[in-house]
Amino acid sequence: MEMKTPGKGSAATAAFLSLLICLLVVVTVYAFMSGKYSAPPTITRLGLEVDHQYKLTLIVTGIVFVLSQLGLAFAIFRFRDHGQRVHFTRGNNTLEILWTGATIVLFLSLGVMARHAWAASHFTGASPEAVQVEVTGNQFVWNFRYPGPDGRFGRLDATMVSASSGNPLGLDPADKAAKDDIVLPTLTVPVNHQVELLLRAQDVIHSFFVRELRLKQDAVPGMVIPMYFTATQTGQYEIVCTQLCGLGHYRMRSFMNVVSDDDYRKFIADQEQQLLPAPAPAPITPAIGAPR
Repeated sequence: MEMKTPGKGSAATAAFLSLLICLLVVVTVYAFMSGKYSAPPTITRLGLEVDHQYKLTLIVTGIVFVLSQLGLAFAIFRFRDHGQRVHFTRGNNTLEILWTGATIVLFLSLGVMARHAWAASHFTGASPEAVQVEVTGNQFVWNFRYPGPDGRFGRLDATMVSASSGNPLGLDPADKAAKDDIVLPTLTVPVNHQVELLLRAQDVIHSFFVRELRLKQDAVPGMVIPMYFTATQTGQYEIVCTQLCGLGHYRMRSFMNVVSDDDYRKFIADQEQQLLPAPAPAPITPAIGAPR
């Protein structure tokens, strides 16, 4: 029986694939190091900690990414098919244990280093002096409620929800505390003052996110989830929903206005003034000598 001599493999395919992997590594590293796609500057001290941890994690994982991809490119070219007899191996258990253990230690260490920023935003409560604002998400808008002059949020009744009649949250008119509540489509907060947001959702899960705050929190129906921050810079910042919540998800956005203390007091005073009933028209007194 005639035995066929195996043909010699071509290096072109292996070389092309290895070169392509190296090119993708270079493009990826450039995209991150150029800063063209970096997040806007943060406006909170907590955001500085988040940014520091993000950069540290990015550096560590970036080094691992580059080394692993270059190793893959080398293996593809080095062990390409060039007519050699196939060699079967079951791997190296020692190496498997070493790099798996190193990965666990590496990522646990990064998690431990991030514990302060995580705890500060999730496990500590806001101060009693914090400005409270209730945030309600529904398809596909945000509504922000301020407690009004009495400092208390009024009772909500789901059966009274009616955006078309001007009651998108279902404020109960029978509750005195609800009569002075201020409901607005945008959020206004004072600079350098702690703000506590109470997140709610009327229909599905939404997610409140402001890039400059470096905070993102889901709003879940049936729950009131608190989060707080202290903005250190005035300006207008976009609020978006980062949870796919339906066909209109793309347009569920609003704005957060961070203003000075004087502007915030004026803002609240203007909103409270609009809640006052309009004065009754003065009676018309007929002119002297006019026919009655």
